[in-house]
Amino acid sequence: MRRLWVGVGAGVAAFLGIVGLLVVGVYVAAGSGLGGGAGRGMVGLAQGAVPAQYQDLVAKWGNLCPALNPAVLAAQLYTESNWDPAALSPASAQGIAQFIPGTWATEGIDGNGDGRRDVWDPRDAIPSAASYDCKLARDVKGVSGDITDNMLAAYNAGPYSVIQASGIPAYSETRDYVKSIRSLEKSFARPVGRVAPSQQAAGAIYYAQEKLGTPYLWGGDGTKEDGGRFDCSGLTKAAYASVGIELPRVANDQWNAGPHPKRDELLPGDLVFFAHDLKDPRSIHHVGLYVGGGYMIHAPRTGAVIRFEKIDAQPDYIGATRVTADGARALPVGTGSRRPA
Repeated sequence: MRRLWVGVGAGVAAFLGIVGLLVVGVYVAAGSGLGGGAGRGMVGLAQGAVPAQYQDLVAKWGNLCPALNPAVLAAQLYTESNWDPAALSPASAQGIAQFIPGTWATEGIDGNGDGRRDVWDPRDAIPSAASYDCKLARDVKGVSGDITDNMLAAYNAGPYSVIQASGIPAYSETRDYVKSIRSLEKSFARPVGRVAPSQQAAGAIYYAQEKLGTPYLWGGDGTKEDGGRFDCSGLTKAAYASVGIELPRVANDQWNAGPHPKRDELLPGDLVFFAHDLKDPRSIHHVGLYVGGGYMIHAPRTGAVIRFEKIDAQPDYIGATRVTADGARALPVGTGSRRPA
């Protein structure tokens, strides 16, 4: 370690010496077979992955048919609107599920049973999105390949294109759409067993260690213009950029860059998040880089420096993300447009 945070104290200084061992442990774990993919059975939602007001709707309607599960439905809704029920696209796609008026006229359902089909009401729009997905799955059920992949391809390119291609058509937009949703699915699904360790974690930690003692700058990305200073999400973004993974700029967008390990399964390199509302990931306001032993490296606030600190020094821990390259690439275009945090 070439630089130590000023005033770190003997206890934390000793801790610095074991960080390298913790990082080595990441690679040991990565080869130990801890990870395991979720099966085709019942898929639950990761705690805190979906805003609380939509959790029950997504969990219920995400099991409408065998081709769909709650995590796939959540990934679609996040991609389409980032959970904004008032979203309106330049192409006039409306609401949390981004139905265009013509499609809503034929596919919208009265999900809440109030006698109205309202595209702006998530209680109608989320059930309608699930219903439409399942209709598409039935349209392409005779096509070979993964039933969920074909359903998503039909959503993007139309069922006729999937039938004609005998699978996902060779449109780059459609293939990217399917891959993105299936990658984001892992961010919303409750893990079955332990989440596979990250191979890039060690490099991200080494980068962040080199920044210890650097003053905080709100909105800082570590550039020359910023004087090499960072805010919290600027630091985590730069740490993972150093190992070839491009994260969004804003902390609550970084939340969806991979699956969510439990608190007692944290490994060095995980991003740890803090939120104003522990039931709503959109309220995330801070992020740090976990290094083991209950500690993180983070850029705390104006007037402070990048430092080691206990996770519990922040009172509002909402959860963690194990960053993956596929998860980061799958994040919708336009994330990171909100103010830095």
